[in-house]
Amino acid sequence: MRLSHALIPTLKQTPAEAQIASHRLMLRAGLVRQTAAGIYAWLPAGWRVLQNISRIVREEQDRAGAQEMLMPTLQTADLWRESGRYDAYGPEMLRIRDRHERDLLYGPTNEEMITDLARSAIQSYRELPQILYHIQWKFRDEVRPRFGVMRGREFLMKDAYSFDVDYEGALVSYRRMMLAYLRTFQRLGLRAIPMLADTGPIGGDLSHEFIVLAPTGESQVFYDSDFETFDFEKSEFRYDDPSDLERLHALINGYYAATSEKHDEARWEQVPAARRREGRGIEVGQIFYFGRKYSDPMKFGVAGPNGTMITPEMGSYGIGVSRLVGAIIEASHDEAGIIWPDSVAPFRAAILNLRVGEATCDHLAETLYAKFAGAALLDDRDERAGAKFADADLMGHPWQIIVGPKSAAAGRVELKRRGTGERFDLSLDDALARLL
Repeated sequence: MRLSHALIPTLKQTPAEAQIASHRLMLRAGLVRQTAAGIYAWLPAGWRVLQNISRIVREEQDRAGAQEMLMPTLQTADLWRESGRYDAYGPEMLRIRDRHERDLLYGPTNEEMITDLARSAIQSYRELPQILYHIQWKFRDEVRPRFGVMRGREFLMKDAYSFDVDYEGALVSYRRMMLAYLRTFQRLGLRAIPMLADTGPIGGDLSHEFIVLAPTGESQVFYDSDFETFDFEKSEFRYDDPSDLERLHALINGYYAATSEKHDEARWEQVPAARRREGRGIEVGQIFYFGRKYSDPMKFGVAGPNGTMITPEMGSYGIGVSRLVGAIIEASHDEAGIIWPDSVAPFRAAILNLRVGEATCDHLAETLYAKFAGAALLDDRDERAGAKFADADLMGHPWQIIVGPKSAAAGRVELKRRGTGERFDLSLDDALARLL
């Protein structure tokens, strides 16, 4: 993408409504624009980040054996009346009535709908277990939407739902998703710590929320520093081995981690003092086991091995995809702007042509741009060098490729690593070899 033609409206001044770093930087870097309270349009660069996060989430869900589908955003109120949640959910639910006076709602979550779909399609215990997921827009009518996409009303979410024959099977599905989440967040460049959590309006008696450490986090957290070094992505835990997944669960429960609702002072004292850590955290995902909370009232049964009916055990698993954009920025930025992890950045690199119109600079910049095949942003604006450097730092590209007249004449470029500030003077071929 050429910056001279791109819709990336950067801002020099911080908008007055932006109270935290991620909101401020998302507006200044041209990722989003607010269209109503708590509702945002995602501009091209922001949309690329969302797509990159969704891709990683999708890959890890598929790897764990979940099947992708897509459910509608509007749901019938009758399903929620069946489960008993329609009146209990509260004013956060946006209720709608169509021209035929039928009650609908803009879905904040999909437990009822997925249960209805499963009971119409699954007839026998032999068809279980199943884990189904989708990545879909949700709406919750927050009374005070704030902090940009961190607490908006409309948000993009990955929600998955498991169906199992019995409690033991449901625990396997729960642990499978736990492993998928730990690997997902690590691939996103985040260290997310799983903590026992309240189940809230979803229900059930087992839940973990995944907390990303950031100074502006909403929750006070206490955790064992060993969490910071364990490599879940490269670990040998296998999705198809229940004993592996049980060991993972035991490992998670063995490391102390809690928010201030759940903080156990006595257990905290047992953690070696050198490993105790405290801080603030942002919730980016939560998993739930809730058994038959929905399958019982909605009369979902399958034929068991001896002909009797079995009520499936269920769980649900959410990741806030759009919230993750804000969380990543909160965890990775400096005074100059965003520092994107390579895996989610809208562009792998920014190519900064410091002398637009000079033949050698133009040729070298265009050669580089062609080699990246859409993965780089070419700053071809007729702007001073300082403005180009400032915008590149603000937008947070992992690499900057600086093309100046002196280096271009020698067939060389300067690489700058955004996260560390390191600089490398390289030939064109060596620069391409390093980045591609």
